Formats: sequence, C-alpha cells, structure tokens
Amino acid sequence: MLGAIYGDIVGSSHEFNPIKTEEFPLFDDRSDFTDDSVMTVAIADALMNSMLDGKPLDRCCVESMQRFGRMFPNRGYGGRFAYWLITDDPKPYNSWGNGSAMRVSPVGWIFDDPEDAAKVAAITAAVTHNHPEGIKGAQAVAVAICLARTGLSKFMIKRYLENTFGYDLEHSVSEIRPGCKFDESCQGSVPQAIICFLDSRGFEDTIRKAVSLGGDADTQACIAGSIAEAYYTIPQDMQRDVRRIMDNAPELADVMKKWDEKLPQLWAMAESGWDGVNQAAD
Repeated sequence: MLGAIYGDIVGSSHEFNPIKTEEFPLFDDRSDFTDDSVMTVAIADALMNSMLDGKPLDRCCVESMQRFGRMFPNRGYGGRFAYWLITDDPKPYNSWGNGSAMRVSPVGWIFDDPEDAAKVAAITAAVTHNHPEGIKGAQAVAVAICLARTGLSKFMIKRYLENTFGYDLEHSVSEIRPGCKFDESCQGSVPQAIICFLDSRGFEDTIRKAVSLGGDADTQACIAGSIAEAYYTIPQDMQRDVRRIMDNAPELADVMKKWDEKLPQLWAMAESGWDGVNQAAD
C-alpha cells in the first residue's frame, strides 16, 4: 500500500491546484497525506483484524475506517463520507465516488487469484460505496494490483481489465490529458489512473503522469501508484521519503509496520482458501 500513500502525498499539493505537466517537484511545503492514505491504512487494519482474529470483514472495515477517520479529521473527506464517519449506525449510501478505489490497495497485495481479490474488494467497498460503479472501481484496482504483482505483462493486465470491467484503456496519457478535469467518480478517475500505469516507464513516471492529468490529483496518483508499486516496486529513497512523512502520524505508521510484518502470514491464509466472502456479517 506504500505506493498508494506515496501517490496521495505527491498529489495532495495539486488536488485543487491542477497542473498539466509531468515536470514538477514531487514534494513541496504543502505535501501531506490526505483521506486517501488514512482510509488505505484503515483497510489494511481491517483486513488484518478480520483474517487474524476471525471477525467479519465488513464490520472490521466499518470499525477501522471510523476509528482512523475520527482520529484524523479534516483530511479532505467528502461530505457524505464525513457524516458516515461520525454516525453511530453507519449505512452504505449508494456512492459511485472514487473513495472505494483509493483505499482498496491492501486487498490486491493479499490475493494471487484475481477473482478472490475482486470478491474481497467488493466487501471493502460496499460498506459505503454500494453503487455498482463504486464496487467496480474498487474491484478493478485490486485486481490490477493482484495481476501486476503476480507477474502478468501490461498487455495482459490491460486486456483482463478491459474484458472484466469494460473500461476503455486504449488511449495514452497524452491523448486523455487535454480532456481530463476534476472528477471524483470511479468511472471518471479509475480508468484514467490505470492508463497512467499502463503508459508509464517506472514508478515515479506513473505518479508524474497521474498528477499531470489535472484532475483529482491525489486520488488518481494514489490509485496509479498502488498499481505501479506492485509492478515496478518503489525505489528505496522514495520509500524513505513517504515513511518519514507518515512517521508524523504514529498511529498510521504502526499499522503500516504491522502490515509489513504480517503480510507473509496473510498470504499463507489466502493460499489456504480465505477469500473473505464468508467473513461478511449477516
């Protein structure tokens, strides 16, 4: 999930200050983590709580998202989600926004089977974003990460995503950039973020391309970065940069450290057949 957080931090300076160039400083004095990173860490926490403790995954998602969201308010949450975070009886609200896709990257790191990744991604999405587009956006990102980290070529990843989710991924970044604008929907930002990965030459290039679209920069870079990490890995100096920033939020940094430690155990559990479907509450 480090790639998602890195993209979020780099894009944070440009969410409301859009640019249409790939030439810009990766960090400036406004660079910081936003709701994208907080919720990504929350999903990682929920997955560990569900898999290691046998708790229903959907309940764990609600608990972790509310806990960390309340712990880190004023990080750019949308209006309906901000209300969901503080209500005592949170219910999904039929959203097709890209919040479901920005937080889903931990799911893609657990499963080698894209169908399992899609099933679990749907559970993490549906606690808030139960609209078909909200669920599809989360599934597409989780599946892309799964395919990227298990060694598929970009051509095969592209074809799988097109055939499974119906996204048009035939264009290059330079072709879609002029028409891109701020769009918080899954359908208006997830395919574009995937194209940034498919059209890239490395992890940093992916991030630069996503920010250069001039849209919802932090979320598009978060999504694109999450896939790029799985395909390219992140250079060590860039990993140090993002961890240094996240150390300012020790509650989040602690979950990230635990995730790194527990990931081999989670892989073994997934290989043994845990797919999350039976871990949804009635």
